Amino acid sequence: MKTETALKYEIAAKNKKGIPVIIVAAGNFTRMQGVNKQLAEIGGVPVIIRTLMAFENSNEISNIILVVRADDVFSMQMLTEKYNITKLSDIVCGGANRQESVQKGLARVDKTCENVLIHDGARPLVSEKTIKNVVGGLKNYSAVTCGVAVVDTVKEIDADGKVLKTLDRSSLIAVQTPQGVRVADYKLAIEKAEDLSLFTDDTSIMENAGFEVLTVEGDRKNIKITTLSDIALASALLEEEKCE
Repeated sequence: MKTETALKYEIAAKNKKGIPVIIVAAGNFTRMQGVNKQLAEIGGVPVIIRTLMAFENSNEISNIILVVRADDVFSMQMLTEKYNITKLSDIVCGGANRQESVQKGLARVDKTCENVLIHDGARPLVSEKTIKNVVGGLKNYSAVTCGVAVVDTVKEIDADGKVLKTLDRSSLIAVQTPQGVRVADYKLAIEKAEDLSLFTDDTSIMENAGFEVLTVEGDRKNIKITTLSDIALASALLEEEKCE
C-alpha cells in the first residue's frame, strides 16, 4: 500500500501543465559558520521553503524535484508537508558535488518532458518574471540562463594577484538561476563533458558541447545565500518588496 506522501508525490508528478524544475539544495554550506542555510529563516520562513513557494506559485511549473543531502531528506519531507508544497514530486539524495546532484534530479524527470529548469535552493527571492523569461527562451534555444549586467569594474588577475587586464563590462553578465535546458540536448552535452565537476553551472556544460546559450533578464534581488550576511540582505530585500 502506498503511503500518503508517496501518493501525493505521484499526483504531483502527473501534473502536466508547465515544465518541471530541479531545485538543488545539497550543498555543505561551509561559509555559513555551521548554519544550515536552507533552514535559516527570512521573514519567519525557511530559505528553502521560500524557494519552493516561488515555483509552487508559478503557472510555468508542473512539478518540483528537490535534491538535498541524505541527512536532510526526512526533515525536508516534514517541512514541505507543513508548508503544503503540492507540486513536490520527488525528494532525492544529492551527490558529491553540484553536478552530480543535478544528474540525480534529472533521473527523476518524466521521460516525456522536453524541457527542465534547474535552480539553486539558496536563491529564495526568484521572481515569477524571471521564471517566465527563462521558460520563454526555451521556445527557440536549447539552453537559457538569466543574469544581470555587471556594474563593477572587472579585472583578470594571475595566480599572484597581479592584474593582467581590465575586462569590458559592457559584454559581461553575472549569471543566476533558474537555467533552462532541453533535456535531450542536455544529456548529449553531459556525455561530451570529460569532467562534470569542472563546470559551475549547467549552461556551461551546454556551451562546452557547442550549443548556443541565450541570456535573458534576471533580477538583482535574486541573490544566492552563501554567507550569514546574505540572510540579512535577503531579509532587507524582502521588506523592500513588501513596501513597493
